[in-house]
Amino acid sequence: MDKKMIRFGLCCIFKEHPIKFRKTTAKYLSKFSIDVQKKRLSDLCLTNARNLLKALEFCYHNKIGAFRINSQIMPLKTHPDVGYDIDDLPGSDHIIKAFRACGAYSLKNNIRTSFHPDQFIVLSSPNPNVVKRSVAELNYQTQVAQWVNADVINIHAGGVYGDKPAALKRLAQTIETLDDPVRKRLTLENDDKSYTPEDLFPVCHDMKIPLVYDVHHHRCLKDRFSIEQATKRCVQTWDREPLFHISSPKDGWGASNIRKHHDYIDKNDLPVIWLSMDITIEVEAKAKELAIRKLMKELNML
Repeated sequence: MDKKMIRFGLCCIFKEHPIKFRKTTAKYLSKFSIDVQKKRLSDLCLTNARNLLKALEFCYHNKIGAFRINSQIMPLKTHPDVGYDIDDLPGSDHIIKAFRACGAYSLKNNIRTSFHPDQFIVLSSPNPNVVKRSVAELNYQTQVAQWVNADVINIHAGGVYGDKPAALKRLAQTIETLDDPVRKRLTLENDDKSYTPEDLFPVCHDMKIPLVYDVHHHRCLKDRFSIEQATKRCVQTWDREPLFHISSPKDGWGASNIRKHHDYIDKNDLPVIWLSMDITIEVEAKAKELAIRKLMKELNML
């Protein structure tokens, strides 16, 4: 396929473009009555939904084919003290309508949306309370995903806890308990410290869970597969357009710490095999939309 079939994805926020997503803290909210808390949360959610539409419009007009939605698009949704159900908020129907407008826009304009929950989402944890909170967070993000037509909720496998096979077994057991709307969007990603693609392939195949291939992580934490081999095996786990991650090391591949992300992407870090594929590539670079524009320009995709 022509390399223009690549769909580059912007992750969560902008570097220069004046679209912001608002948030708050539980400590701040706790100063107010319950009614005032709900009113403030309602305002934040509605503002963020409307700004999400603006973000999708930006993507469309700048040939960016995907957008990763911030996990706190509905701030503190599952917080143990100030968490809430959407129906608890005044004007909840307006909030849902605003999110559904985002879904309609992305569908009409072929913009893919995804979620990448925070690091505290650990389905393999031996602590049942951590797992419970993680599942609650996945349920919330799935609710929004249904409104906005997002097809990916991507997580890491979690810690090893001194016994990788046991941790992977817990991961699979927890995935089994997830509701269908969560599970059909769930993906796993190889990381740079604990789990390689080789570690996750068995779980992905057995559970029919797609693998989001992060090539930077694979370069940090190698296994027996080459990048080309890992790419081909990852594609086999997908029943829809594969989604991969690209980033470049902040201080180059010769640095003592190659895990930190650069502001931009070195086009030489983009695997050649990817250029002939029909895939989504989320760009994990600190310069955000500027990094995508620079990379697309260098690849003659603008």
